[in-house]
Amino acid sequence: MSISTSGLHHVTAIGGDPNRNVDFYLRTLGLRLVKTTVNFDDNGTYHLYYGDSSGKPGTLMTFFPWPEAPQGRIGTGQASTTAFSVPESSIGWWRQHLEDTGVEVSRVRNSDNEDTLNFRDPDGLALSLVAHPQGDPRDPWDTALVPAQHAIRGLHSVTLSVTREDETAAMLTDDLGLRFLHQDGDRLRFEAGDGGAGALVDVLVTPKAPRGLTAAGTVHHVAWRVPDEQTQVSWREELVDKGVNVTSIMDRQYFRSIYFREPGGTLLEVATDTGGFDIDEPLLELGRALKLPPWLEPKREQIEAMLPVLDLPKENNPEVVA
Repeated sequence: MSISTSGLHHVTAIGGDPNRNVDFYLRTLGLRLVKTTVNFDDNGTYHLYYGDSSGKPGTLMTFFPWPEAPQGRIGTGQASTTAFSVPESSIGWWRQHLEDTGVEVSRVRNSDNEDTLNFRDPDGLALSLVAHPQGDPRDPWDTALVPAQHAIRGLHSVTLSVTREDETAAMLTDDLGLRFLHQDGDRLRFEAGDGGAGALVDVLVTPKAPRGLTAAGTVHHVAWRVPDEQTQVSWREELVDKGVNVTSIMDRQYFRSIYFREPGGTLLEVATDTGGFDIDEPLLELGRALKLPPWLEPKREQIEAMLPVLDLPKENNPEVVA
């Protein structure tokens, strides 16, 4: 491919109760809710975006929270773990913080000179916090519950679970422009762009593992970064020419997207860096109000009647944080 991604744009997962989801990602993990909108393909469901103070690409975790969603199963054909980047000296603080909030956590593991802490969110989604000695220069969202010196800097990596690695690895390198770094047992690591936190993907090969079932507590798709729509158009044409089944370019209001599946089954997205979450509300007010794209605004009353009331914690307000 003549075009390659610079790293992760966002990860989107399926949750259950939206208020429980907001409470966990705002208060327990200390992220900011940067956009409250709806699933453009299912208007009766919220689409909640969490990230840093402005929701920069590479810091974003998003959710479709369905209150009555059945429990999913993490397995092959999915992104099985989403990892966030934290400061090297903060793993001990996070272990204590998570335990104090009732979250069951693993012991700290070290691999590739990275300390890793594994846990799950209230819906069973597999998450990790990873600290690397090289550090992470991205600025965090700062709250009283999770102060800046310990706060999440953004996405670190995702793990794709597959039954065999050959075709998945080929798509990552040949179609997304990632580089193979190394293999450790049944895990292969690839990096994009300049590498480091936010530009990593692990491929976990588990031939005997069950197939994943996409529902509550599982990842829906993984999005990779492209700088602008013009580059995205060219990239889509190259993918189509190689026989990849790619969607048309979709307007997601805050970025443009295309979707396709890697051979192992995981749904991938290529999303533009251009756009941003402050196009329809001020930066200081991100996430507080339900925002709808122009084509859904005429249905606002109907949509609001379908959605449960969202109780947004005060920690999402910059004046409270300050």
